[in-house]
Amino acid sequence: MSRRTRPIGTGEALISLERRRFLGWMTAPAFAGLIPGQAHALAVQSARLWPAKEYTRVTIESAAPIVHQLLAVKNPERLVLDLEGIEITAELQQLAAKVSAADPYIQGIRLAVNRPGVIRLVLDLKTEVKPQLFALPPIAEYGNRLVLDLYPMQAIDPLMALLEERDGADNRTDASKPGMEKSKPMTRPANKGARPLIIMLDPGHGGEDPGAIGKRGTFEKNIVFAVAKKLRKRIDREQNMRALLTRDDDYFVPLPTRVAKARAVKADLFISIHADAFGNRDVRGSSVFALSERGATSAAARWLAQNENRADLIGGVNLDIGDPILARTLLDLSQTASINDSLKLGRFMLEEIGEVNALHKNYVEQAGFAVLKAPDVPSILVETAFISNPDEEKRLRDNGYQQRLADSMLGGIRRYFAQNPPLARS
Repeated sequence: MSRRTRPIGTGEALISLERRRFLGWMTAPAFAGLIPGQAHALAVQSARLWPAKEYTRVTIESAAPIVHQLLAVKNPERLVLDLEGIEITAELQQLAAKVSAADPYIQGIRLAVNRPGVIRLVLDLKTEVKPQLFALPPIAEYGNRLVLDLYPMQAIDPLMALLEERDGADNRTDASKPGMEKSKPMTRPANKGARPLIIMLDPGHGGEDPGAIGKRGTFEKNIVFAVAKKLRKRIDREQNMRALLTRDDDYFVPLPTRVAKARAVKADLFISIHADAFGNRDVRGSSVFALSERGATSAAARWLAQNENRADLIGGVNLDIGDPILARTLLDLSQTASINDSLKLGRFMLEEIGEVNALHKNYVEQAGFAVLKAPDVPSILVETAFISNPDEEKRLRDNGYQQRLADSMLGGIRRYFAQNPPLARS
């Protein structure tokens, strides 16, 4: 493939402004004309923006792959994305209006015709970033997607974030006591409290991946995020517990990253929260799943695991960036003990949820869920209800019902720890 038509991926260095000038890139017709074999300009079907502290994602969707070139420019910081052979559509023009003032990385987006056959997107940045640019083939309801992820130069450390959050909460509590000056940060005594039990809550899907969609248009990702936030609030009220979320906004987190986050903070439990869907809208009830090393306990469990494991394809993961350390860690440790503890937790969770909703199965099912593969963290996946069932979808949308689900899950967590004290961890 010639340089003119070769897309620039994340495995290749971004071309600096100085090198661009040296090569005469600005004057050479590097992108003149349309993609070979493409008779007409390609229309952008959708352009989306997913801002979050962890990273901001920009996606551009079209019927065919877009030839592209990415440049990093300094003073001021900005990214220049040139798109060949496309036409300016309303969807692309509206991308600039989607930039939020709260976006941690993007100040604004500008769009213009750079030269014949080339549309230029300029992303004005608030700070220096590490960009990842990659293409995704069509899947589910999506066409071809060009994805640009903007990561902070220094990756967010989940354990440090937990410690800072905990110290901040302690300082706020101390400062609110009578006789304490709120303006002065308080230092915790060295022996103040033991390490809390850490529960990692994983709201399924997010961002590009909506999860299951109910008949009323309810997105699974929104329901499970609402339930997870309510459960986190309940857990944080417990004297010896603290909850964290794998995502704290509407953005996609790859499945291995969700596992890695739980292990990074030495979580005592990992609970992935979902809302099931099935072709038959009469199917209903709550379910709890644990990992299986030997195969699924039912055809339905196997189908669900396969469906959930497709999340990385739908949400969009850059396959050029691998994490061999994580992969090796997940493969070289026996998970037997963790699975046994997961089954115990799952049974308590089923009994508690059964007080709120009918159970689809009255036992913990097992299958090869990728998100449950932390070898040293008891992990379960809770299907709160069938969002494909109109009655259950209606209940899932109700704030009070979401709260009752959260309360029931807290009950399951309490019962598990009452009978299974966690190992001491630093």
